[in-house]
Amino acid sequence: MATKLEKLYSIIQNSQEIGVKLSDDVISQINEAEENIIREEILPIIGQDIEPTLSQIQRELVLVVEYRPGEPISVALSRKTKISQIVDAKPIVANPRKLSKPVKSDDPATAQEPHEPTKYVTNHTKGLRVQFPDGTVVCNRTAIDTEIDVLHRIGFERAAKVGITYSKWPLIGKKKRPTEAGKVWQHEIDGWYIYSNTSNERKKADLKAISDYYNLGLIISDGKPE
Repeated sequence: MATKLEKLYSIIQNSQEIGVKLSDDVISQINEAEENIIREEILPIIGQDIEPTLSQIQRELVLVVEYRPGEPISVALSRKTKISQIVDAKPIVANPRKLSKPVKSDDPATAQEPHEPTKYVTNHTKGLRVQFPDGTVVCNRTAIDTEIDVLHRIGFERAAKVGITYSKWPLIGKKKRPTEAGKVWQHEIDGWYIYSNTSNERKKADLKAISDYYNLGLIISDGKPE
């Protein structure tokens, strides 16, 4: 079965073969469709492949990839600019936001008991909003989704090195806390366990600590999706 890109390119090839010149409007639509397909289907695969390697790097940099069909790929490295400052560059998140899942017991909940840490919710509608220096905004339906999304973009391994802990349990780690009926302590994603039983204020403080540690320049505030 032909892929979307193959079908798109066949429009160009077939037009050339029969001598039909495509209008500027059609070419513009083809270019936009090509970019959307690359953004949605190709870049996520590239991001998954290179993220484990790039997570070793702890300083900001810009990698520019030059691709010409049939030729070796060229990669340029720069510390003098941001991707948003490169002419014609479009900031694209290569890694799709993956969904985490709460780590909970399969046993039915019994009587509720006080437990530490206690999660105090003073305003469940506040939400969480994080803006990156390149203008990317992360603001998902729940604060924990936003926190994990941001940690994923930073890199779980990289963020874990900051060493934030809750008692003996790290904010980000590879160890699963024993489950208890009716309680959720962690969320799991890609083999990482994120300590999620924290208030919104704690989530903001943790993200700020990670941002300050790596000088990421994150702007962290309350907020809900528009």
